[in-house]
Amino acid sequence: MTHYLDIHLLRNPEFPLHQLMAVLYTKLHRALVQAGASTIGVCFPGYDEAVPQLGTQLRLVGPHGDLARLMEQHWLNGMCDHVTVHPIAAVPAHAVHRTLRRVQAKSSPERLRRRQMKRHGLSEAQARSRIPDTAAEMLRLPFVSLASGSTGQTFRLYLRLNRAQRDPEQGCFNAYGLSSSATVPWF
Repeated sequence: MTHYLDIHLLRNPEFPLHQLMAVLYTKLHRALVQAGASTIGVCFPGYDEAVPQLGTQLRLVGPHGDLARLMEQHWLNGMCDHVTVHPIAAVPAHAVHRTLRRVQAKSSPERLRRRQMKRHGLSEAQARSRIPDTAAEMLRLPFVSLASGSTGQTFRLYLRLNRAQRDPEQGCFNAYGLSSSATVPWF
């Protein structure tokens, strides 16, 4: 991770910032899928678990050439009035490294019960006694709301930022720019 590119959301009275971030991230996801890029990661410098929020800035990190090729795709069409894109720059030497990964909650007791019934041959009553409604796990993490390209359903992509480390970990990033093992520079 040698270079980065910052995209700042501009305040707009017609659209809340979280909606603009959702549109921006959806466009990025499509561009990463189209490019087949596994070398570009994302981070949110305004990430705050206490609030929880992602902030108003999306940072793309990766090799200079890959970032330049991504930006040549014109994936930001339609967002020009809502964002400021800064030029690609070198990652500062003082940056620490962190992983930013997706976290999924086991939030549907009904789905867990159906799974237990199918896998273990339980009756509905047995599954209900094993998995009460109170078993729903609710996350209090920053998230972005996205629409699934395949089903059209809206889902929340919850993100967890792990603690800082001095040395970077190499690896691949998925089509959301996330990785459970590869780090991104954090500054």
